[in-house]
Amino acid sequence: MATPAGHFEPIPALRLLREIIMDAADQEILPRFGRAKLSVKEDGSLVTAADTAVQARLGAELGGRWPQFAFLGEEMTADMQAEMLASPAGVWCLDPVDGTTNFVNGLPFFAVSLALLQDGQPTLGIVYDPNRRECFTAIRGGGAWLNGAELATNRGDRALRRSVAAVDFKRLAPRLAGRLGVDPPYASQRSLGACALDWCWLAAGRLHLYLHGGQKLWDYAAGSLILAEAGGVAETLAAQPIPYDRLSSCSAVAAKDPDLYESWRAWIAHNA
Repeated sequence: MATPAGHFEPIPALRLLREIIMDAADQEILPRFGRAKLSVKEDGSLVTAADTAVQARLGAELGGRWPQFAFLGEEMTADMQAEMLASPAGVWCLDPVDGTTNFVNGLPFFAVSLALLQDGQPTLGIVYDPNRRECFTAIRGGGAWLNGAELATNRGDRALRRSVAAVDFKRLAPRLAGRLGVDPPYASQRSLGACALDWCWLAAGRLHLYLHGGQKLWDYAAGSLILAEAGGVAETLAAQPIPYDRLSSCSAVAAKDPDLYESWRAWIAHNA
């Protein structure tokens, strides 16, 4: 029996969303990979036909199935985004192609990221990597999964000096960036170019530390929930909770487990 329009239960919805997002990525993104025509937006970021096609397709799908929720996409105007974010029932927050620079240059590290925000918090998140066919999902208070297998929430025993960090240097203050470059506290560093996958790879234990000077709501809404439900910890550089009620850029400090986070945070505080 078909689900009535508007009826929403997180677990069945998540299963359906996986199918909807995977189909959209396979049909709208992968055929354009490495050959998409691009435009430059006013803020200097890139947009392609894949971004606009996925946003239009998912906006229509989600609006038809769950009309009670608003829809906020990266490619909307700022005024429209603000209007959607203020919706009292909840809002879908979509990055149709997170990692557009990678996408247009043939680098296979990008994803579709979708979160449902309710009462100022993400309650459901899904990040799909079409190149690896990896789908990361989470429900607030219900856990996080990779292709249906639960992501571990137990504490690790990895020392800060043996950790792999994902660090975006270009948005950090010069002193902190310089210290990280000259005398980093970790074993190795990566900058992979897709925030949503950074969060998910941290949740999966492929990375252990994270530092980013400024990303937008659609970059982190789903991934930060996936990390939290996998036992990770994240705050802003100012040691404040990650915000979900604004459109301005947000910094992020995160780690795979609480003990490692405390060591990472202490080093940053001493060197910022």
